[in-house]
Amino acid sequence: MNWIKSLFVPKSVAGPTASEANYFAYHRYGECEQRPPFSSFPALLDELETRLDDEEHTSVSLVHESEWALGFYRGGYVTFENVEEGEPRHMTGVSRPRQLALMEALAKGDFAHLEAQPWGPGY
Repeated sequence: MNWIKSLFVPKSVAGPTASEANYFAYHRYGECEQRPPFSSFPALLDELETRLDDEEHTSVSLVHESEWALGFYRGGYVTFENVEEGEPRHMTGVSRPRQLALMEALAKGDFAHLEAQPWGPGY
């Protein structure tokens, strides 16, 4: 059915597909990757478990082209915000599998899934 829809609905109306969505991964020490494969997300989270004494570089993030962003910190602390507008939200104690699922949802532009999470207000 999706392939039929893509034949008749202009992409500007249908929205981007997962392979067309543009997102960026920001590594702990500033490197940025455009559209890395989902299979690289575990390694991105692994960066948080090295150099535990470094208190300046404490997060990695994923930013969608729509400016929605997820920030990941040690101990399962995750933030969700639109970097251009709106209030930040957070969750604590998020398991690694759930962090990976959140990353994939953002990369795919599945904002309904992200909005349905039990975010608390602020950072």
